[in-house]
Amino acid sequence: MGVESLLAILIVGAIAGWLAGKIMRGGGFGLLGNIVMGIVGAFVAGLILPRVGLNIGGGFIGSIINATIGAVIVIFLIRLVKKA
Repeated sequence: MGVESLLAILIVGAIAGWLAGKIMRGGGFGLLGNIVMGIVGAFVAGLILPRVGLNIGGGFIGSIINATIGAVIVIFLIRLVKKA
């Protein structure tokens, strides 16, 4: 993995985590938390979205959208578990 790929992953993760925090009415997770949430969200979206037949597309914007959807799902599940 090159430096460019690693930088792209970090940028997509940060943007997706921040967007997910805004969508879910959270205060955000800080820079590191947003990056982690975005990367985990991208992983979750990669598992779930193709199985439900949703294909956003590729590229930088598509990656951000996919990771944001996954991060929103992760935040929802975390909040659901915290309430229980």
